[in-house]
Amino acid sequence: MSILDGLPVVLLVHAHPDDETLTTGALAAELVARGTRVSLLTASRGERGEVVAGPLSGLEGTAALARVREDELDRATQVLGIADRFWLGQAPARAEGRPPRRYRDSGMSWIREGLAGPAADADADALYVAPLDEVTADVVALIGHVRPALVISYDHGGGYGHPDHVRMHEAARAACLAGQTPFAEIVLDPAADAEWLDLEARRAVTTAALRCYRSQLTVTGDGLHLVHSGGQHEAITTSIGLRAR
Repeated sequence: MSILDGLPVVLLVHAHPDDETLTTGALAAELVARGTRVSLLTASRGERGEVVAGPLSGLEGTAALARVREDELDRATQVLGIADRFWLGQAPARAEGRPPRRYRDSGMSWIREGLAGPAADADADALYVAPLDEVTADVVALIGHVRPALVISYDHGGGYGHPDHVRMHEAARAACLAGQTPFAEIVLDPAADAEWLDLEARRAVTTAALRCYRSQLTVTGDGLHLVHSGGQHEAITTSIGLRAR
């Protein structure tokens, strides 16, 4: 029996636009194909993201980048078949009685290859510096609205250490514990305590969704690899592990 069996609604919890496709694109497409309603919570607009060199590079560091990334997110989620998506801090992903707020991308710095850490200049309204109880309460509010059978988010290290990924893991897991909602964390390599899913049948739709993120990455001509805005090359993977917590 798979962790994906018999799930009427699944909530994916991510930090920035493109995370849902890079990490869980094939998974989202698989769930949709199984008849599951997939909802997505995104924490920030990715305002501090690097931009691919070329026609869009002038967007980096500008307010216009957030609008472009919102549009890219819209198009990618439509390709994947995600039914509805929400911004953290905006109703219904905002705790009752609190005014709406916009969590900003915290930025990051590289500690070493493959491992990120906090930026030295995170804004005061950045996600990473927001009180964990406030972020958790917003996730709790959305869980109450969506009523998912399973919430999926990053592992405790945020995949590669990005502080916003770590914060969303902490908030999603705490929110699930508070409401006794099943939670599964993303595992990037096969592990004995995780279910490994080979979703090669979802490659075409995953690649199509990745192509929506022109500001953040470039899909190579063979359709099997991508190049990030920072120049890092990566194989497009359709495999993912899930660990129930």
